[in-house]
Amino acid sequence: MRLHRNLVYTTIDSLNAIFNEGEYADKVVARALKKDKRWGSSDRKFVAETIYEIVRWKRLYAEIAEVKEPFDRDNLWRMFAVWAVLRGYPIPDWRQLEGTPERKIKGRFDELSKTRALKESIPDWMDELGVKELGEAVWSKEITAQNQPAKVILRTNTLKGTKENLRNTLMDLNIETEYLKDQPEALVLKERANVFLTDAFKQGLFEVQDANSQLVAGFLDVKPGMRVVDTCAGAGGKTLHIASLMENKGQLIAMDLYESKLKQLKLRAKRNGAFNIEYRIIDTTKVIKKLHEKADRVLIDAPCSGLGVLKRNPDAKWKLQPEFIDNIRKVQSEVLESYSKIVKPGGKLVYATCSVLPSENQEQVEKFLKTEIGKQFTFIKDRKILASESGFDGFYMALMERKA
Repeated sequence: MRLHRNLVYTTIDSLNAIFNEGEYADKVVARALKKDKRWGSSDRKFVAETIYEIVRWKRLYAEIAEVKEPFDRDNLWRMFAVWAVLRGYPIPDWRQLEGTPERKIKGRFDELSKTRALKESIPDWMDELGVKELGEAVWSKEITAQNQPAKVILRTNTLKGTKENLRNTLMDLNIETEYLKDQPEALVLKERANVFLTDAFKQGLFEVQDANSQLVAGFLDVKPGMRVVDTCAGAGGKTLHIASLMENKGQLIAMDLYESKLKQLKLRAKRNGAFNIEYRIIDTTKVIKKLHEKADRVLIDAPCSGLGVLKRNPDAKWKLQPEFIDNIRKVQSEVLESYSKIVKPGGKLVYATCSVLPSENQEQVEKFLKTEIGKQFTFIKDRKILASESGFDGFYMALMERKA
């Protein structure tokens, strides 16, 4: 187990881009992995995992290394040294790693790990909010689970084949997968692999989508031939799932505020062979008004704090601010009131988030049901999913029906 200079330099450069230049970790990692064509899969794995690990544990490592933001290159090397010591790597005799105090690092790790916000490497405000909303015991388990690396989950595109066929196709490429209980389309990768490079992906046989995210489209209870509206489609993971459940029959309207996201969705839909999707940019209130009482099913996959998907986006721990969460709750209320009007009498609405905070979830639904439009809906059921209980992302979904 030896550290290689070019891999470590790439890691340091990437951390600089994430911590000091405000870039998103997933974009930086994708760029880093293209840096050297000679790298094998183990080299790329080292670079990706090390960047994510140091981003995930930024606060803890910075405290152990006794460095403060903004981090200069020496600071980043000191944080890297902490990572290497705690992972059991022999420290090479490079100039940047001279005098790494291995015993002190281990001692400080043991000492600082007694405080939850440091042990779990999160801002104090986030720790306080988690305790306030979920209680001490649940939050402790949840944030520990959110600090585990996310598994790679595939969703079979049933427009193009079965889960069994997909599993066999991947097996031929030496990519081993396992079935997931009670998940009709999901496959879990046994080991991480760059599935986006496979012909199976390019042919649209699957999408990468968390197991709990895959539950949302099913919760909406769509049938072929319906008119369905996905109001916050984004790049369309759930839209594509809905299209496959509709078997390409009926009308699926994908809406978003951002044209760039709908362009991405168009490309993905083409690859998936999903051709019953219409795209509409929400650039005026008229776009929503035209659809009032016209849809059998409406999905509001609302903008949220993302506190259910930190294992997938560890840099969100550092980008999120308490004010953002206050603002997003207002947006959620507005979106629920406005977009729910699209549901026709007898139709169904799903409100979903990838947050674990009750204030973004069940409290929003309770508040909505007391509004003028909300009184026209009957609450059917909801589902609160914690990462600590499921092993996958944290999610919330509520199903409501508009009174006929």
